[in-house]
Amino acid sequence: GYGFLSENAGFVRECARRGVVFIGPSSDSIELFGLKHRARQLAEQFDVPVIPGSGLLTAKAEAGAAADAIGYPVMLKSTAGGGGIGMQVCQDRQQLLQYFDSVVRLGENNFSDGGVFLEKYIPRARHLEVQLFGDGCGQVVALGERDCSLQRRNQKVIEETPAPGLSEQQRLKLHATAQRLLQAVNYASAGTVEFIYDTASRDCYFLEVNTRLQVEHGITEERFGVDLVRWMVEQAYAPLEDLQQRREQLEAAGHAIEVRLYAEDCARNFKPSAGLLSQVEWPDSPPPSCRLRIDSWISAGIEVSGYYDPMLAKIIVYAPDRNAAIAGMRYTLEHT
Repeated sequence: GYGFLSENAGFVRECARRGVVFIGPSSDSIELFGLKHRARQLAEQFDVPVIPGSGLLTAKAEAGAAADAIGYPVMLKSTAGGGGIGMQVCQDRQQLLQYFDSVVRLGENNFSDGGVFLEKYIPRARHLEVQLFGDGCGQVVALGERDCSLQRRNQKVIEETPAPGLSEQQRLKLHATAQRLLQAVNYASAGTVEFIYDTASRDCYFLEVNTRLQVEHGITEERFGVDLVRWMVEQAYAPLEDLQQRREQLEAAGHAIEVRLYAEDCARNFKPSAGLLSQVEWPDSPPPSCRLRIDSWISAGIEVSGYYDPMLAKIIVYAPDRNAAIAGMRYTLEHT
């Protein structure tokens, strides 16, 4: 349940038909949360706060009327989108009409679904997400939250856990809200509920559910000392009846940060930069008082093509506190 077919309900059903166990959530869960507008409706049904928005829109005139009711600026979104594709901020009606067709096309070309909807755009926002795990029988546990606010073109670049600047009350409320949503559908395996946090009002709104293992799951693993992939494999064999007990045995400590290394040219506004990697070197040892983890597929002599996501590596640093983790990440990047 990781990669191109990880959120393809049809693929999961075909696995079951052929007697193959898919390591991930059920096809029903993937379908329930697969389309963002449908996930919004489900969230509302279980009292999870959502950003003011619309249902599916079929015409520009309908979108214009919906945006007038919501109030500008708005975010025009592809319902089947992912990875930051099919999202466009519109400051006024003119921009909404200008971008409508292109967002529909992006959805059709990338996800075979041209459905679009609107959400109120929150200019001063943070992107928070809760890591969850379910046993498929109504038991769902939360393993902390991550802050993924540092993004470029709606694509995450730096993530950290725990999310800084939240009170314990806000943190626990966030976890409980996310758990309530996945418990309602008897969710199985790893999943993430994403939220938008309005820094002005301090309100938190549901964004979407990722029915898969997130790219940034490694920072949660480092902070909790857990192997989420192992849990996924074990859950695929049989429901984890001891899930709650496992969670109680884990103690969250310290701070973890991930930096994604991209094949992009920062001198040319981060345009894609394919080609030969003539030299690849990582630090010989971890930074002082830190633990270092590098998840990557690259080495010297590798040819980076233009056909895939530009991510080359995930550099993860774990330390006793946030300042030490930041210092450790600086050291690691300087020696990479």
